[in-house]
Amino acid sequence: MRHWPGTISCLHPVEEIDDVGFSRPSNSLGLKGTLYRQAGCRQRPESENDVDIYTIIFLALAVFIFLRLRNVLGQRTGSERPPFDRSPRNAVQGAPDSAIVPMPGKVIDQPPPLAPTADVAPADRWKGIAEPGNVLAQGLDAIVALDSSFDPRHFLSGARSAYEMIVLAFANGDRRALRDLLSSEVYESFDTVIRDREKHEQKTETRFVSIDKAELVGAEARERSAQLTVRFVSQMISVTRDKAGTIVDGNPDKVADITDIWTFARDTTSRDPNWKLVGTGSAH
Repeated sequence: MRHWPGTISCLHPVEEIDDVGFSRPSNSLGLKGTLYRQAGCRQRPESENDVDIYTIIFLALAVFIFLRLRNVLGQRTGSERPPFDRSPRNAVQGAPDSAIVPMPGKVIDQPPPLAPTADVAPADRWKGIAEPGNVLAQGLDAIVALDSSFDPRHFLSGARSAYEMIVLAFANGDRRALRDLLSSEVYESFDTVIRDREKHEQKTETRFVSIDKAELVGAEARERSAQLTVRFVSQMISVTRDKAGTIVDGNPDKVADITDIWTFARDTTSRDPNWKLVGTGSAH
């Protein structure tokens, strides 16, 4: 006898279910026994009759993960610090944001708006920067007339950092950094030298020892443009080597005194607050 999987428990004798339209079998066929039919029941698969071990495993795993997260993250006690609010400050109210620390050096940018310099006595306006009434002071007055937020001390701080970045980027052939700091004309001249070094397979190594001075020596307003000239006095070590490592210029053991005179410019009507290098020169 063939045994099918599962348990059959839904067969009923026809005598008990004549009301559903089935008749008793005729005895003329010589059949004995009782006729059975399946009355609305189905054979349940074996998997449904067994204990669902997978469900138990998943439930146990979920409880384990919940307990682990609870131990790691903890529970709220009501004494937690509020989340940090990263929404922008209201520019109209001018609320200071002590969490923001200015990072000078990447570009020379403008400081936040200051009190109008017209309220400062002429003798004190450019104290430590320019003598009252001289050409430099007059140029600074003209720049302030175009941009009342201009602060020469903030500018010099950024110019000192930009000077070091430009010199090192030029030595390393970092064109990407130079594009952000130079005008198109100055960039072209720098790029010409870099391409010549690459053509001859030369590399320049430059290291700053110190930047001793960064002072304004010129200021001028031309229509919408403000131009400032800075004298940098520094000490650095620079050497250029060829492919074989032979020195072709400079001295790796000598500290050189360098004086550069650079001019920076900015369009005062532009939303871009950054100054760019528009002219270079050296003092001998």
